[in-house]
Amino acid sequence: MTQLPYFQQFIPDTEAMCAFGAKLVNALEQTETSKATVFYLNGDLGAGKTTLSRGIIQALGHQGNVKSPTYTLVEEYHLTTKTVYHFDLYRLSDPEELEFMGIRDYFTTPCLCLIEWSEKGKGLLNPADLIIEIHYQDNARNIILTPQSEIGEQIIAKLV
Repeated sequence: MTQLPYFQQFIPDTEAMCAFGAKLVNALEQTETSKATVFYLNGDLGAGKTTLSRGIIQALGHQGNVKSPTYTLVEEYHLTTKTVYHFDLYRLSDPEELEFMGIRDYFTTPCLCLIEWSEKGKGLLNPADLIIEIHYQDNARNIILTPQSEIGEQIIAKLV
């Protein structure tokens, strides 16, 4: 894997975060993959992880609400072009709980897995293709993408 530089963008508001999600989808759809694509979404509470997920899921064609799966751990979206699994592991007390929900089954088909609070599933989650970090910057956000695989590198190359 050739190490590309990370990608960084200033996100001034919620609309821009959702628009950035659509931009990520456009880059992802131009990338060939026959396996699950995995995005880890990192950031403090309220940083915008679920807002970004909403932008991604709606850009893939979902018309309804996109809610945080904080209590259910995962929300599934079976869309025309792709299935998306949106995980929120914030309330996970032990990574072994993921075994009971059949976590490995979610990564077996070509799909997109969006994982908030991935550190809580350490050791049981598939590795990320792209790590997305969202940081507060005044009243806005700064988003940093770091590729972890060739797929992640391809996505970033399409964003530049």
